[in-house]
Amino acid sequence: MKKPSRRKSAADRDTLRREYDFSGAVRGVTAARYAQGTNVVVIDPEVLDVFPDGPSVNEALRALAQVIRHRRRAGRRRQSA
Repeated sequence: MKKPSRRKSAADRDTLRREYDFSGAVRGVTAARYAQGTNVVVIDPEVLDVFPDGPSVNEALRALAQVIRHRRRAGRRRQSA
């Protein structure tokens, strides 16, 4: 039986370019923020006049969420009656 070769494959070689300098880098500095996740939403151009920025979208979604929650509660009351 042959022993596996100890030569480095192309994937194992160091391919970092010389101009990249990570000497001042801090390991894991953004790990907590990355773990929280993110939601990116692309807004259609047709509604950009109504929702020009993130806060306007959030304001509209909060109002809509309140209506949806109210309807859900009302639907539960009707079902249990």
